[in-house]
Amino acid sequence: MNSIVTAHTNDPAVIRRLLTTPATWAVVGLSTDPHRTAHGVAQWMTQALGHRVIPVHPRAEEVFGETGYRSLSDLPDGERVAVVDCFVNSSRVGAVVDEAIAQRERLGIGALWLQLGVVDESAATRAEAAGLDVVMDTCPMIEFPRL
Repeated sequence: MNSIVTAHTNDPAVIRRLLTTPATWAVVGLSTDPHRTAHGVAQWMTQALGHRVIPVHPRAEEVFGETGYRSLSDLPDGERVAVVDCFVNSSRVGAVVDEAIAQRERLGIGALWLQLGVVDESAATRAEAAGLDVVMDTCPMIEFPRL
């Protein structure tokens, strides 16, 4: 018997809710490098959408006045994160998704956003099974004008 893998489909209602509800987003892959896409998108999200952005990067750098953390697990108790935004290679995003699932209750994580070009169907399936909303292979800056 062959197992059928269904490709993830983004829900326009989820995209609308995530982009129009000011919230705290943990941006995995955000550093101080202004030449990186994560930096420009995160800055736009704070200025245009009113989101608070927490940088998550191995260097744990402060970005936009927010303390950086090496991983989601390093965020302090009491911190609330609505969305984990993943600017990491598709081959590495599964580990980030699994960490988000593990930290879901402690941090209040409700959704994962895998950026343009970041695709992991298995990770998306695991996240949805854990009760998280998933947006995959697109960017807030692409989706917002479509609202």
